[in-house]
Amino acid sequence: MVPDELCSLVVPLLLSFTSRPQGGGTAPVDGRAVFTAVVYVLTSGCAWRHLPETFCVSPSTAHRRFSVWTKGGLWRRLHQAVLDELGARGEVDWTSVIVDAASIRATRGDR
Repeated sequence: MVPDELCSLVVPLLLSFTSRPQGGGTAPVDGRAVFTAVVYVLTSGCAWRHLPETFCVSPSTAHRRFSVWTKGGLWRRLHQAVLDELGARGEVDWTSVIVDAASIRATRGDR
């Protein structure tokens, strides 16, 4: 589901998770496995609680990591890394770029 080439960009960007100092809990889960499960949920429209067991990641772990990654800016950093990689290969066609300049709300009566 997630190609090796994309994973090579993603894995270094993932925030590390360590074991709890007091012990207990579950064994650490591979970041790539969690990322793949998150991508599955996001692209399939599946509810977190219905994440198939074949991913070997609990729904709560997948959702918790998604939340942490989102707050940590992973998706923005990943987008930039993909653009950088494609740009380095000369595979970005900037002639098709659209910029949305509507960033300030218009005030009433001002023209």
